[in-house]
Amino acid sequence: MPFSELLSTVVDNRGRTCPTVASGIKLIATNCISNEMLHPRYEKVRYVSQETYDNWFRGHPRPGDLIFVCKGSPGRVAIAPNPVDFCIAQDMVAVRADRSKIHPLYLFAALRSPVVQERIQSLQVGTMIPHFKKGDFGKLNIPVPDRDSQAGIGSFYYAMSSKIAVNERIAARADELSAELFRQAVLKTPDQFTEQALSDTADFINGRAFTKDATGTGRMVVRIAEINSGPGSSTVYNDIDVPEKHLARPGDVLFAWSGSLTVSRWFHPEAIINQHIFKCVPKNGFPQWLVSQLVHRKIDEFRAIAADKATTMGHIQRRDLDEPVLVPTSEAVSSFGARMSSLWTRALLAEQESLTLATLRDALLPQLMFGRLRVKDAEKIVEEQV
Repeated sequence: MPFSELLSTVVDNRGRTCPTVASGIKLIATNCISNEMLHPRYEKVRYVSQETYDNWFRGHPRPGDLIFVCKGSPGRVAIAPNPVDFCIAQDMVAVRADRSKIHPLYLFAALRSPVVQERIQSLQVGTMIPHFKKGDFGKLNIPVPDRDSQAGIGSFYYAMSSKIAVNERIAARADELSAELFRQAVLKTPDQFTEQALSDTADFINGRAFTKDATGTGRMVVRIAEINSGPGSSTVYNDIDVPEKHLARPGDVLFAWSGSLTVSRWFHPEAIINQHIFKCVPKNGFPQWLVSQLVHRKIDEFRAIAADKATTMGHIQRRDLDEPVLVPTSEAVSSFGARMSSLWTRALLAEQESLTLATLRDALLPQLMFGRLRVKDAEKIVEEQV
């Protein structure tokens, strides 16, 4: 059935940039919506005044509405929470399901399904900034099973996505606790730390230009985009053989030293490391978690260095890795290293489980939507795999 026939309301903000203020009611933009999260995130959020909120918009999202991105990365969709404490910026709409025709959670799952996402990509226009026209909603066809099946599929998808969201919070919290534990150790026991060059704690192995002549199959080529957002439609794959030093495996520390400087723990399957990314290989017996902490503690300084290079893409140089960092002695590592290692492992396991759940969810969803699999069978498959 055409997507447009399953809606009761479509809300937008007239497609114009509205005036913003320093504080007030949240105005979420397209960067707040991700297909990896259930609800909008308040990332770099702006604000509007009460007057703008009351008079500028045609309407506002309600709890359970689907916030749909039309421009930039068309097709990203999230559920409006309860209560809704924001309004939406241009380039996105809030769509409300006609509950007499379709279950809202099923509609949410269907919009995120690979088959519908592929259709959205095929309908978008523009090369520099892709755009999905609201008038093309009628060209999106959504399979509509019976009501009981809709409810079961929607609940299955929501439960899987909720577990993924919990894992992401676990990983984030574990990393926050690790950073705080390390900070407290530096403050309370400074005599157990010595200054060493960052380059003495790890080998920083630069990737190479492995996207050239890529085959489209084989292992993922990790670029800065994949470090920041994971694999997407533009991700490159290559089946070439590369040296061990240019491979990323789960638990490896990757450091993008150019562009948007980022430090990340790799948790995806084995991949190939592209140029502008260091693989941080611990040396002198240092553990992975320590190297990660040390690079993270220097990242703001490195970003400041990169920002000063106004005439070129911001980056750091090899000599910047020789700057000193506070490194715990072997005794200090023995005293709090077990806790740091445990937090590091817990975060990695949560990230890997989320990846498994997302892969299963996205593979099973089309089969459920087209009646080739029952929900209870899908749940059994998940139990066996996770």
